[in-house]
Amino acid sequence: MTENPSVPAPADWCGIEDFLRSRDAADLPHPGGTLLEHLTRVRQRLADWGASHEIQVAGLCHAAYGTDGFARSLMGLGDRPVLAALIGERAEALVYLYASCDRRATYPRLGGDRRPVFRDRFTGTDHDPATEDLRAFLEITAANELDVFEHNRELANRHGAGLRLVLEPVRHLLSAGAWEAVRRGPGGRGPAA
Repeated sequence: MTENPSVPAPADWCGIEDFLRSRDAADLPHPGGTLLEHLTRVRQRLADWGASHEIQVAGLCHAAYGTDGFARSLMGLGDRPVLAALIGERAEALVYLYASCDRRATYPRLGGDRRPVFRDRFTGTDHDPATEDLRAFLEITAANELDVFEHNRELANRHGAGLRLVLEPVRHLLSAGAWEAVRRGPGGRGPAA
């Protein structure tokens, strides 16, 4: 796969982190410290799994518009062009896809014999993401949830097993590293199936 020249090179991570810091990500509490610490751990996990720079950038910025599980946003949807100019259009589109996911409506639709239908929580509309976008969404989901669970025992106990149940039907779309981490569970302590 050819790297997209509009995607920041690894040397540009500091610039993106500075942008997130300017939007108060370093001041917002999040399991494991601050939101910025969480975002950088998600990006590193994606890198460890061999994700493209585009997906890593999206992972680093995945909470820019808030998420279904983290309501606080760093910027409004009207600022999408600002984020796209910083990280590239493709990475920004992945950030939007992740942030817009209505989990209650979407997660039960993952897997099975049919393509998943995503519900956009901002617009209330349903759509069928491209396979490449779905793969990126699932990788970011796995990296995000595992990091949260590793830093919040209560959430891990309440939702940890559910992550595997949600992702198991679509595990063929996950990288080997991501699926192995999900299979083992938070902290890698889960049963070897």
